Amino acid sequence: MRAMKESGLERLVVAGGVGANRELRRQLDAQAANAGISVYYPEFEFCTDNGAMIALAGALRMQSGAALKPAGAFRRAGPLAAG
Repeated sequence: MRAMKESGLERLVVAGGVGANRELRRQLDAQAANAGISVYYPEFEFCTDNGAMIALAGALRMQSGAALKPAGAFRRAGPLAAG
């Protein structure tokens, strides 16, 4: 909600796999109502995660012998394990 307030926008669209989270929807709806913001969600059947598609694309690319080089430099932002 802070980003919405700072941007001055009054409409929020929540899509992708995160949009299927019922608790997130409940909390966003409550906070948005208090802030005068409208929140829009796709129907649940359209709230999917594309992780499986990305994995398949990578597997097919690997199977074809294509190089799997990252597009840029990456570094870990923090520890992988909670501590």
